[in-house]
Amino acid sequence: MAGSLEGRHALVTGGGRGIGAAIARRLLADGASVTLLGREQAKLDATMQALQPHVMAGAELGAVSADITDADWVSGAFASAEEARGPITLLVNNAGQAHSAPFGKTDLALWQRMLDVNLTGTFICTQAALPAMQAAGWGRIVNVASTAGLIGYGYVSAYCAAKHGVIGLTRALALELATKGITVNAVCPGYTETDIVRDAVANIVDKTGRTEEQARAELAARNPQRRLVQPDEVADAVAWLCQPSASAITGQAVPVAGGEVMAG
Repeated sequence: MAGSLEGRHALVTGGGRGIGAAIARRLLADGASVTLLGREQAKLDATMQALQPHVMAGAELGAVSADITDADWVSGAFASAEEARGPITLLVNNAGQAHSAPFGKTDLALWQRMLDVNLTGTFICTQAALPAMQAAGWGRIVNVASTAGLIGYGYVSAYCAAKHGVIGLTRALALELATKGITVNAVCPGYTETDIVRDAVANIVDKTGRTEEQARAELAARNPQRRLVQPDEVADAVAWLCQPSASAITGQAVPVAGGEVMAG
């Protein structure tokens, strides 16, 4: 699909690492200009340097720093990105955070943090991006949710609740924008080779005494393919939903999980 997104400007939240960086690389390969958004400027700078060889002729790559839970900060960051690289018509809400705890030990602060980062941040960034899409009469919003937005997992109740909220937001907004040339979809990875999974492995090792290899195998076992999903596989699904040819696909939650969840 090289060049299929030529002239489009994509903003990827959580773009400094993991799935976000893989998505940025994939969208660059399709010809889009890309803005990475994250909290750590040093990480964004390092990722930009690594991605520079993937920028196609006529496209640009840049970065803006912001905390997605701060509406004013996000608004300023989006304005800066649009001033530098034009209207944002592709938004990938990828930034997220996971923390495990038994429900009885999930205090209000943890509950609120999971909602703020995973759900409210998606809401804030989407509101910041929509005016340019509506003005253009074209847009793609892809929310990187999780299989935790489709089914339940023990010991991550706050995270599951937030990701279920992202799926609900995706479906509601897709209907609201159905006649506006803007699609809204979610991609739902299973356990993926990222910092979040590495943290989960460390937590299992710490709490249970299992080895790192055993902990990774436990997480991979949920996937019928008996493996962790790779960031590039998630990026390919996101890029597909961003294509002009995906205009009839909206309001969907697409599992990328080796058959762990089968949407019906």
